[in-house]
Amino acid sequence: MRLVRRWTEPVPVDIAPMIDVVFQQLIYFMLTSSFVIAPGIKVALPKAQTGKRLALSNIVVTLSKEHVIYWDEEVVSLQELRGRLKQAGGHKPVMIRADKHAYVDKLIELWDLCRDAGYQEIHIATLSE
Repeated sequence: MRLVRRWTEPVPVDIAPMIDVVFQQLIYFMLTSSFVIAPGIKVALPKAQTGKRLALSNIVVTLSKEHVIYWDEEVVSLQELRGRLKQAGGHKPVMIRADKHAYVDKLIELWDLCRDAGYQEIHIATLSE
């Protein structure tokens, strides 16, 4: 028995429905996902009426309400912070982001540590009202 094969033209694939499904999935995943705008350490800054807006400083030291000290976003001890501050030089401004529930004596301890390391321009981050 001899089979005859007929040559047929390929059927064109319409991709419009596939694109619609992909866009619907994209919208669904965008709406249901949560975005992290600014990852980092959560600190409730104190409010101040006389605060000034400053340019972003180069060195950021954070004091959390649990009295944990962060260099940028890395946990450090006071001795490590002292070493890093001395290594950074002393001519860059320092921004201390202290939680409003942190003890003042811990904030003053950080301030003194920055002054001992040779920094003259030290700022405390606040929220404007």
